[in-house]
Amino acid sequence: MDFELTKDQQDIRKAAREFAEGEFPEIAQECDQEEKYPRDLVTKAAELGFIGVNLPEEYGGSGYGYLEKCLVTEELWRVDPGLGSVVIAATFGADMVELYGTEEQKKKYLVPLTKGEAVMGSAITEPDAGSDVSAITTTARRDGTDYLINGNKMFITNGTVASYFNVICLTDPDNTSRHRRHSVILVESDRKGFEANKLPHKLGIRASDTAELYFKDVRVPQENLIGEEGMGFYQFMEFFNRTRIHVGSEGVGIAQGAMEKAITYAKNRKQFGQTLSSFQAIQFKIAEMATRIQAARNLVYEAACKADRGELDHKLTAMAKWFAGETGVRVAEEAVQIHGGYGYMGEYDVERFYRDAKIIEIYEGTKEIEKIIIGRALLGR
Repeated sequence: MDFELTKDQQDIRKAAREFAEGEFPEIAQECDQEEKYPRDLVTKAAELGFIGVNLPEEYGGSGYGYLEKCLVTEELWRVDPGLGSVVIAATFGADMVELYGTEEQKKKYLVPLTKGEAVMGSAITEPDAGSDVSAITTTARRDGTDYLINGNKMFITNGTVASYFNVICLTDPDNTSRHRRHSVILVESDRKGFEANKLPHKLGIRASDTAELYFKDVRVPQENLIGEEGMGFYQFMEFFNRTRIHVGSEGVGIAQGAMEKAITYAKNRKQFGQTLSSFQAIQFKIAEMATRIQAARNLVYEAACKADRGELDHKLTAMAKWFAGETGVRVAEEAVQIHGGYGYMGEYDVERFYRDAKIIEIYEGTKEIEKIIIGRALLGR
């Protein structure tokens, strides 16, 4: 296996790093403390080609693969996870449209994303249905040539800023298969009966917008159906098999950034007449951080490379997402520990990184769900 990146991939990684280092530090603390969504940052990222990295060029994307998007994601999260999330999640749902949408839908909904003119979301989780996607109760009832949508969604990324959402709805409640009851319908946020309320006071990634969505007789044309009616559950499972690769790269990025901050601090902070870096206990911590990061990165890159070859491996994707997410949390925690009391204070970035890291073990499949996927694959279930 060739572990070396191509010259083009190295350039992409370098460009993403320079963009993040140039744009993020000045606004990172403000966006975190004020829970402020920086819409201008999305526009600027789109102008530079960091929105829709893996979307086809005919829809305005860069036409790269999963690995290249992982490289971009890793570098953005390395500098600031909250702002990295804002940029990467601006197209959250685009993969669904690319996979299952009609040509007309792709042109209508993907092009504005890559131009930075629109932001997208995916409305899946509900107050009483999270990991169990088949338990979703938001309904979409046929009414003439339209669907009437009723229900509400919880913890939706880009909830108050998105122009449109992929919404998974119950369309065939009487189907004997609980996995054939749902469909994916694209809903524009300016439709009558739609409402979004921001959810404040999150633990982390506060720059990223999160909201509860309400649908009260929201009328959308049946032409907004994405893919096949009754196949929504399977479509989202396939969608997550892809997007979880990039969530894994978020874990790698946040861990890398936290370790670098810990190394810098350890080289400069003095205790007992010598720098922290001279103590074996600190050296052990840094060694363990670096080893876990490299292992996580290898898992993520292998999953991405397989997906780019058309050999998507849901077991490997689950491994990468779980292990990289756990690595992000562990490394951020140790970075705080190395900083001591200063690491507990908001003026130091590692405090924010520690708060930001936890979400990677929760969204797009909790670490427990990932382990179930891995276990069932190995046991032949």
